[in-house]
Amino acid sequence: MMRRSSAALIFVLAVATAFPAAASIHGSYHRHSFHHAHLRVARWNPVLRGSHDSLLRQNEEIDRLKLVRIADDQQLEALEMRGELVGLHESRALQIAANLELNRRFCRPWTRDFLEDLSQAFYAQFHQPIEVTSLVRTVDQQARLQRSNHNAAPIDGDTASSHLAGLTVDIGKRPMSGKERAWISQYVFHLQELGLVEAAEERRQACYHIMVSNRYDDYRRFEEFSADR
Repeated sequence: MMRRSSAALIFVLAVATAFPAAASIHGSYHRHSFHHAHLRVARWNPVLRGSHDSLLRQNEEIDRLKLVRIADDQQLEALEMRGELVGLHESRALQIAANLELNRRFCRPWTRDFLEDLSQAFYAQFHQPIEVTSLVRTVDQQARLQRSNHNAAPIDGDTASSHLAGLTVDIGKRPMSGKERAWISQYVFHLQELGLVEAAEERRQACYHIMVSNRYDDYRRFEEFSADR
């Protein structure tokens, strides 16, 4: 497996805290003001911030690669049979959520390569596995998800879910410590700066949403070549 010295950087998230200096002649009022000031500093400020533009870029990548948005289980099975989607397998460094159906444990080959590299680098650093919570989805499945989750991405249009093309993965972050999350964020942010992934740390879904470009293959080969020299 390739060496990734640049991905081993530890990113420390700093949260600024500031309390307004409001004078009060009543102690109870002062405590009330302090309490609300403390609540105001708990802001959501992730390194990997999702955006409308990011969703557009994810769909532009799907169109560039001329990938289909998978309509249903029949089309999904055909892609799996042709090897256009490959199975993801568990290891000591990579776990798959138990509720992820067997026929949904597939993704594009370069996405699997990314996951194997990420999970092994993470395991080498923390001796803990990462957990994949979602991979490929069908349009039918995403439509059902929309009915139960108003935050789910649409099934069509310029901001449709990139899970529908099989190049996207969700990685659960609930088991991770703050230090582990910071490491994941920096690792993925570096690849995003290189134009190899589009990622967002999702708050309500408690996961990292990461779309992987097929350009990751070229990057991976270059890293392996450099390591062997």
